[in-house]
Amino acid sequence: MTQDPNRQNELKKMALCDSCAGIQRNWRKAPGHAELVQGANRQERRGGAVVTITSYRCDRCGTAWEYENDKANLHAGWSVVGR
Repeated sequence: MTQDPNRQNELKKMALCDSCAGIQRNWRKAPGHAELVQGANRQERRGGAVVTITSYRCDRCGTAWEYENDKANLHAGWSVVGR
């Protein structure tokens, strides 16, 4: 059985490396991993407070992450934003 190589590449791009797969999402203070490279940060208003959102990219698998540091929201934290 032959498989479409373009489809295989697409699926490979969507896979997280083991380190990224182990990151606990949407939980403030959850650790990242050593191969995340920090990018820019920005501030956004959430209700009456200003929170900091920092972008990261994994050196191993290329996954783009954001970490939201909102002290009023325990469920802020890591989220995947793309490739």
